[in-house]
Amino acid sequence: MTNKEIKASKTFHIEIIETLSQIVEIVAEDEQAALLKAQELYRSEEVVLDSEDYIDTKYNIFT
Repeated sequence: MTNKEIKASKTFHIEIIETLSQIVEIVAEDEQAALLKAQELYRSEEVVLDSEDYIDTKYNIFT
């Protein structure tokens, strides 16, 4: 890298957002109970998202 290239360099903050998604079948009395059950399964790591559940990657630049 030359001195000119070093002086022209700037620091950027880039946010990388990776989206994973999985459909989980839940049996419950209503939607709220199903959501709570799904959250508990996720928190207790009974449902784990991995590279097979990959959907998309987005990049955002902050100034």
